[in-house]
Amino acid sequence: MTDTGRGAGPDFIEALARGLDVLRSFRPGTPAMTLSEIAGHTGLARPTVRRILITLEALGYVRQAARGYALTPRVLELGMAYVNSLSMWDVARPHMEKLVAQTNESTSMAQLDGADIVYVARVAVPKIVTLSVTIGTRFPAPATSMGKVLLAALPPTTLLKVVDEASRSGITPRWQPSSAELETSLREVRAKGWALADQDLAPGVRSIATGVRDGDGNVVAAINVTVHAAETTVETLLEDHLPKLLRAAADISHDWSLTAAVPAVTV
Repeated sequence: MTDTGRGAGPDFIEALARGLDVLRSFRPGTPAMTLSEIAGHTGLARPTVRRILITLEALGYVRQAARGYALTPRVLELGMAYVNSLSMWDVARPHMEKLVAQTNESTSMAQLDGADIVYVARVAVPKIVTLSVTIGTRFPAPATSMGKVLLAALPPTTLLKVVDEASRSGITPRWQPSSAELETSLREVRAKGWALADQDLAPGVRSIATGVRDGDGNVVAAINVTVHAAETTVETLLEDHLPKLLRAAADISHDWSLTAAVPAVTV
């Protein structure tokens, strides 16, 4: 629901914020929504939602459907612009593909957005898992291996602010730690340099993750290997897949540092 008065200062454009609220109101499993449903999700008045939808339709981001309105593929440009601006996929892809070939398991890369992780790159194998994952999928950070890695890398003051935020994923994880439990878990991650999530998010989902670093040694993303708990034991995950994951993360970090160090050339 819209947070009225959320802007600070005269330069905040409320109309733009409302337009983004409408785009975000479309959730997985709801490919089309009526004007009334969008108004209910956003807390905006129906006339306001109608004007926003007309504008978004003119720009090519939504279309009229049999039941209200639906997003168009053009919305993907908004997210991919972020991913492509970092050249993250180009740098990580060959290493992630190699990791998948070595483990025969899916691998993903994510970054932190508030209290959630958001998937920004993925190489998957065709296996049945409890939760569907695509680029842009978000999960509560504390219940995921990548989230634990990213949270563990935050400065203490930033960490406190992040964990106080509410998840926007719409997912209720199995593991919902207290502050003390989370701190104990993150302390272990800092000591080891990697994290394990053993069905913390959902039944059957087991994963390990480690950080991807920039040239200054800062953790800027996390990469994981995900397995089905019924097929792969924790021992196999740690003894066989973890060394390969750590190698892939180191290689991506190395290549990422080299890419960032190349001076821009203006023609």
